[in-house]
Amino acid sequence: MYVVFVRWLVSWLQAGVAAIQFLTVLPIPMAIPYTSHVLRRSVVWYPAAGAVIGMVTAVTAVLLDGLLPSSVGAVLVLIVWVVMTGGLHLDGLMDSADGLLSHRSRERKLTIMKDSRVGAMGVIVCVFYVLLKGTLMTTLLEGEQGQIIMGLLLIPVWSRAFLPVAMSVWPYAGQQGSLGASYASMHIKYAFTAICIALLLTVFVRWGTGAEPSITFAALPLLAFAAGVLLSIWVTYELGGLTGDIYGALNELIELILLLAWTGYVFHNM
Repeated sequence: MYVVFVRWLVSWLQAGVAAIQFLTVLPIPMAIPYTSHVLRRSVVWYPAAGAVIGMVTAVTAVLLDGLLPSSVGAVLVLIVWVVMTGGLHLDGLMDSADGLLSHRSRERKLTIMKDSRVGAMGVIVCVFYVLLKGTLMTTLLEGEQGQIIMGLLLIPVWSRAFLPVAMSVWPYAGQQGSLGASYASMHIKYAFTAICIALLLTVFVRWGTGAEPSITFAALPLLAFAAGVLLSIWVTYELGGLTGDIYGALNELIELILLLAWTGYVFHNM
């Protein structure tokens, strides 16, 4: 019985480390067997990986508070945010923009998205995305410190909490044998567990910052899932399903929508 428990604990520890290694650039010195089984279990810890990213960006924002103008601080926080992810999701956003906005056939769109080169639409979308996110960050950093910390902590949590749902509910349209295909037909129990972890993290953050529960417990999760569902339905209509690049694009777009909503909340409560 003890041996079985240890094996179970080690398997979930491997899944958690795999999530952080895959979604962040943190150098965790632990060799993980990246099997389909481990990858599928790792999605349970996606919100926790988002919390790690949020913690680093929040600490950066607090350290820069009062040292530099908010516009400069916003750029530095955004740089840290992107560097923490290794540009993984931003790359998916650009590839997805190249394919989805190409006005080609479904098969041609998928072929364009497989191309490692970035096209004009990918660059245009990336530029507008970074400009908007940086501008929103400037306004956010002018708010109260508790609101800043809560937003930066929870936005990456809930953008990643939706990804297991997308993987388990919508069909996979990418190339078989690819990394994204490892998540195809994933059991919904993993998505449910990820949501529970995101809720626990939200409770912890709310308790630590003392923010209004009506905002944290309702608005951010509901907005994240509303945006994610609508985007997933549209992409499935265009491509017949989701791909690894689409998962990254979903994360970036949900983050942007949540940041827009949270910044609006902070702005109207200054």
